[in-house]
Amino acid sequence: MSVQTDYYELLEVERNADDRTIKSAYRRIAMQCHPDKNPGCADSEARFKSVSAAYACLSDPQKRAAYDRFGHAAFENGGMGGGNGGGADFGDLGDIFETIFGGAFGGRQQQARRGADLRYDMEIGLDDAFHGKKTEIEIEVSTACEPCNGSGAEPGTSARRCNLCGGHGKVRAQQGFFMVERACPTCHGRGEVIESPCRACGGEGRVDQAQTLSVEIPPGVDNGTRIRLAGKGEAGPFGSPPGDLYIFLHVKRHALFERDGTTLITRCPISFTTAALGGEIEIPGLDGERHVIAIPSGIQSGKQLRKRGAGMPVLQGRGHGDLVVEIQVETPSKLSARQQELLRELQQTETGEECPQSRGFFDRIKAVWS
Repeated sequence: MSVQTDYYELLEVERNADDRTIKSAYRRIAMQCHPDKNPGCADSEARFKSVSAAYACLSDPQKRAAYDRFGHAAFENGGMGGGNGGGADFGDLGDIFETIFGGAFGGRQQQARRGADLRYDMEIGLDDAFHGKKTEIEIEVSTACEPCNGSGAEPGTSARRCNLCGGHGKVRAQQGFFMVERACPTCHGRGEVIESPCRACGGEGRVDQAQTLSVEIPPGVDNGTRIRLAGKGEAGPFGSPPGDLYIFLHVKRHALFERDGTTLITRCPISFTTAALGGEIEIPGLDGERHVIAIPSGIQSGKQLRKRGAGMPVLQGRGHGDLVVEIQVETPSKLSARQQELLRELQQTETGEECPQSRGFFDRIKAVWS
């Protein structure tokens, strides 16, 4: 049976040494005997493993308490683990050599929990979607507490490292043959404990506060367009980075135009005489111009006339879509006696060549009957 060196002797510290002293001693010795600084030296490699195993034990409050009571026997025959380097924790070692050896050990640092993203729904008119606009919104959102600067600690004080988890935010416990790791119940995974919470935020590091934000809506936006305001979401806990604010746009229905992408569509009723003889109509565009649309003679209902470049602007691009006018020929519902007389005269002069679609339809009927 081999004799194992006492962990306190390996780290050259007293048995009542605090966590900071143990960590400092470990860093000093580990840097001296690290294999990358002593290539090919078996003694340095063996000492490095022993020192790492000693630190893995003494930096864990639960393991240290067991070691102080039972010595190396606490980790034999299915004990808590960590003796002989088998359960060595290289988290702090990674911190030491991250800058020296390019981060090969990957320091196990606590990840800052980012604040939540927020959503804000905004309704705008089609004119605003065409031209774009600058506006302001008011929202109530969690922001970093000013008195404690988001730390959660009373001004003039600071958080200290959690004694239970040693600042790792996690603790391990043996359950049968398995080692279970869970969030530290004392610091709740943060790795730090606030002894004097800030009175303004109750130790949360953030408070709810009304904010007025400026929003710039670019020309060409559509229903569902999302605008991101970086860093304007909910503040992260204990000084962590804030989330983002996403503004979702909803374009109201317009009295004259419908929209299909960058195309503006309007339906224009005209009299049957204008449809027969032709003419012109004026359409007021969203660009402030009056667009003259020429109506060819003999136009039919449903025919679409297109005005190039008079539609919606291309979002974050160049140019505009088109303006489409869909013609709807309207039959008069009220006629004077004179108008009826004129229409009867017109009817008597019809030969069938004037309405080729009607003539073709009735020719197909005759073919079916015959």
